[in-house]
Amino acid sequence: MSAVPAGDPSGPVHDRPPAPPRALAGLRERKKQRTRTALVDAALDLFLSQGYEATTIDEIVAAVEVSQRTFFRYFATKEDVVTSFLADHDEILTEALAARPPGERPFTALLESLRAMLRTISEGDPADGARFRRVRQVIEATPSLMAAQIARHSASSEALAAEIARREDVDPEHDLRPRIVVAFFLSAVKVAFEDCARRDIWDAGTVAARVDEAVAVVARTMRDWV
Repeated sequence: MSAVPAGDPSGPVHDRPPAPPRALAGLRERKKQRTRTALVDAALDLFLSQGYEATTIDEIVAAVEVSQRTFFRYFATKEDVVTSFLADHDEILTEALAARPPGERPFTALLESLRAMLRTISEGDPADGARFRRVRQVIEATPSLMAAQIARHSASSEALAAEIARREDVDPEHDLRPRIVVAFFLSAVKVAFEDCARRDIWDAGTVAARVDEAVAVVARTMRDWV
């Protein structure tokens, strides 16, 4: 006797065609992404409620009801929970820069790429925007994360400078201009983010507007003070 209820259109389980490999792969990826997101959310909750330093990996995995082995499948360290989220957005920024129109001036291309990245946050999943805000809050409240932030910033700067060099068809080993323009740009972004944190502004759309203002100040400062 079949265990499938009478009239069930799905038929016996053994009669169903196997799911396509691509569908199974997609299902596995979605499950992995849900687990990773759950770990990030649990970690951020704990970091903000009891402090980053006071939070253990055991507490994070307990909140999600997974093993430490599962945690280390996604993150190498506790700080990776914070920095990898921002590294994902660094990658979006670099990809957006590569897609900018040929011939666009480097500083303009960088600014438009940042706007695209911030739009991805502000116009995408509201939960992702909330995570962006909470990640920034954790970093601003945790001096020990600043070293990791500096390392991430350096990696992002190198990637952006390499892309600017490619777009401008120059050799970054002998031409300092790609690094210089990226350094000016990222300095403006850093000042804007720090100003937002000081004013308790975390909304991605408002942050984007503040970055626009900071970049405009850079242009005026370079013209009037240098």
